[in-house]
Amino acid sequence: MAKITFIGAGSTVFAKNVLGDCIKTPALRDSHIALYDIDLQRLRESEAMLNNINKNNGGYAKITAYEDRSEALKGADYVINAIQVGGYEPCTVIDFEVPKKYGLRQTIGDTLGIGGIFRALRTIPVLTDIARDMEKLCPDALLINYTNPMAIVTGAVQKMTGIKTVGLCHSVQICAKTLLEGVGMQYDESIQWKIAGINHMAWLLEITKNGKDLYPEIKKRSLEGHVPDNDRVRHKIMNTFGYYITESSEHLSEYLPYFIKDKYPELIVEYNIPLDEYPRRCINQINRWASMREELVNNKELTHERTDEYASYIMEAMETNTPYKFNGNVLNTGLITNLPKEACVEVPCLVDASGISPCYVGSLPPQLAALNMTNVNVQILTMEAAITLKKENIYYAAMLDPHTSSELSIDDIISLCDDMIEAHGSWLPKFK
Repeated sequence: MAKITFIGAGSTVFAKNVLGDCIKTPALRDSHIALYDIDLQRLRESEAMLNNINKNNGGYAKITAYEDRSEALKGADYVINAIQVGGYEPCTVIDFEVPKKYGLRQTIGDTLGIGGIFRALRTIPVLTDIARDMEKLCPDALLINYTNPMAIVTGAVQKMTGIKTVGLCHSVQICAKTLLEGVGMQYDESIQWKIAGINHMAWLLEITKNGKDLYPEIKKRSLEGHVPDNDRVRHKIMNTFGYYITESSEHLSEYLPYFIKDKYPELIVEYNIPLDEYPRRCINQINRWASMREELVNNKELTHERTDEYASYIMEAMETNTPYKFNGNVLNTGLITNLPKEACVEVPCLVDASGISPCYVGSLPPQLAALNMTNVNVQILTMEAAITLKKENIYYAAMLDPHTSSELSIDDIISLCDDMIEAHGSWLPKFK
């Protein structure tokens, strides 16, 4: 019986998806599912929800909620991380409101930019602490990270600890389907695709049907105006740089210097860019939780259908020795030859009972590697800031961020970083 530990189990909807998948998977259904969260009410709510799903699927799993993280981790085979350090209040509010004083606007702020940098700096110490506990309590376990900023925090854990770690994102699985359906083409199982790059900026390098390249028809339709209103940024990048990207347009707009510009406010309208989108989602989710609680926590008839989240399929492959292919975030051990070895890259991986084997990709088209590098620079320097605790590395990361540097002067960027450090207070370690 495998032990699957979920850290951040108070993320009830996400816990339903990932752990509900495990309960629905024959090779995992009799696992010991260990839940941990610092929010004890949400922890108990997730426990009740999963007990309902388990009961309605034969009651095979053992589900335990722990208030002691060490007990939850002890003897685990798999550890799934879904924490959000600092929550919506105060930290997400800080990430958005302090930059606004400098005229710097964001959409999501969880991966790159000022918001992504500081989200990483407050998350890395907590996640590396969890990994160091794992080194003592479950040294052979696989850490599956879902927390953003994916490349920065996953890369930091991979560099700073000896724990086997992979980062997983939701956007890879739906990338090809989103693109095809957006231009009015059908997606089915005969579609083949290949994706590689970095998290939230991985490239759909190939998309074919029965060996035929679909990109020419896709681009023709896109240029004719078959572009969903919420996907204009990705289509612009595809038609400019040649390839579609995994993450949504609201994310992508803040990873680049081209779209959110105080000098060109009309671009916000033209590309339908939802400024302050992440705080809006947080508020909506908080307001909807009362009704969602009834639907999820107090529903004795609650059921679940297995999703396309990668986690259960990876664990199933390891338990059954049945190979499975997925895209994971791993250190660049020569996998993408024109990105640096310090980068955390998102590439195809194979997994079976022997563990995860990332696949060699080779060189990306040079324009794609160049765009990736504008983000990788920020990621590497943010990792350096977390490892060295030197404040200058925070400044470097922010000064090299594509969106921030396109809007603010060097002096304003340094001042903004200092204001962010002060506003975060004890949520951050002390920087020299």
